[in-house]
Amino acid sequence: MSLAQLEQELARDLQRLGHGGEPWTRPRVHPSGHVYDAIIVGGGQSGLGAAFALLRERVGNVLVIDENPDGLEGPWVTYARMVTLRTPKQITSIDLGVPALTFRAWWEAQHGSEGWDALDKIPRTDWMAYLRWYRRVLALPVRNNTRLARIEPNIADGVHRLHLAMGAPLLARKVILATGIQGGGQWSVPEWIGQRLPAHRYAHTSGPIDYAALAGKRVGILGGGASAFDNAQFALDQGVAAAHVFVRREQLPRINPIRHLERAGIIPRFAALPDADKYRMMSSFFAHNQPPTNDTFQRACAHPRFHLHLGAPWRDVAERDGEIVVETPQGEHRFDFLAIATGLVTDPRLRPELEGFAERIARWSDRYTPPADAAQPMLDAHPYLGPGFELLPRAPEDAPLLHGLFAFNYSAMVNQGLSAAALSGLKYALPRLSRAVADQLFLDDRQAIVDTYLDYDEAEFSGQWPPLREAVA
Repeated sequence: MSLAQLEQELARDLQRLGHGGEPWTRPRVHPSGHVYDAIIVGGGQSGLGAAFALLRERVGNVLVIDENPDGLEGPWVTYARMVTLRTPKQITSIDLGVPALTFRAWWEAQHGSEGWDALDKIPRTDWMAYLRWYRRVLALPVRNNTRLARIEPNIADGVHRLHLAMGAPLLARKVILATGIQGGGQWSVPEWIGQRLPAHRYAHTSGPIDYAALAGKRVGILGGGASAFDNAQFALDQGVAAAHVFVRREQLPRINPIRHLERAGIIPRFAALPDADKYRMMSSFFAHNQPPTNDTFQRACAHPRFHLHLGAPWRDVAERDGEIVVETPQGEHRFDFLAIATGLVTDPRLRPELEGFAERIARWSDRYTPPADAAQPMLDAHPYLGPGFELLPRAPEDAPLLHGLFAFNYSAMVNQGLSAAALSGLKYALPRLSRAVADQLFLDDRQAIVDTYLDYDEAEFSGQWPPLREAVA
């Protein structure tokens, strides 16, 4: 089967499923302009999947906005530097159960079933190509080069105003923040590094590091997780003179809890757990850290210019004689550039689009008190969400302000587990999100919907008794 034939099959499947049926939502009129039923912020895999899921619910007045140019949404061809995805290839995600829309179907249409059997993991750039195809064949409404600056919540009757970096604001009844890993906070660089070095001498590994421009230079990488090794092997492939990875621990992490979560039935049902269990499990999850994949580690180790330093936390950094000097328990190391792979911090107060009302958003510290010996400030700062990823108020009087705002990003982890934070969870998260958004839209208009039903009097049956008979000639 060719790709063109697959697209024909997909079109038939969607038609059989009744996809694209007439929307049932009731339009809102606002003097400032068109009001969307939902605006999805972020055109990566989560945002595209959310748009498809809402269309399946016959919520058609939807717009996806993304700050990046067309085809560059998400991390896959920007700051992601792994060769392949870490997720097993057989995981399904944003296809929502439509076989012709799966990555496997797309791959086999181009490489055959033998090509699928030969594939180990999904190449990163091929995953991006699949996402571009997914957007095109579903005709999803995406507006690129559109950056959200600030949400002005509930300006009137449940309508939110989205202020953009450029252009006129947008209006929406529901706003879904499908903003990825960093969408619940910000990438974290230890403050003391920024105090000791000029900005051009270091960068977080999530940023736009031009490793090709560092060819022949020495790079020091701080961090023991998967991202550190992704960057090391990528930098070496780009020609850096040496890549040194520094790990605080004496041993690299070996356990990847995601693999257990995927096969133990936990990902789809994590939200049903009591808060105490959620908190304890997420605390353990973050404590494990995510190890590099075996192939990434071996790829890095195969470079003679790769160096690994275990039990080597950075005690200090300084710029001296044109070099960066890093002090560790094993001594000093000298570099030309530092890559910081120290993860992120999640906190609504760090998000510029939530400025002005972030303090009104409930956090875990507002709703759950862990045992004193188990408290984790990092977890406590996460937003405490409703079952459909909706933001909840700290105080009851703030409920109307936040009604219609959804955090479909990494900040949902403590409430929802990996469902919105990992590819393996999207197949469960997307139906939950789309039902919650559709239910809100429905209940917001409950009175009008009920009244319209009670007034409905369109006759369907046209039979008569006794039946009319044609006059006999």
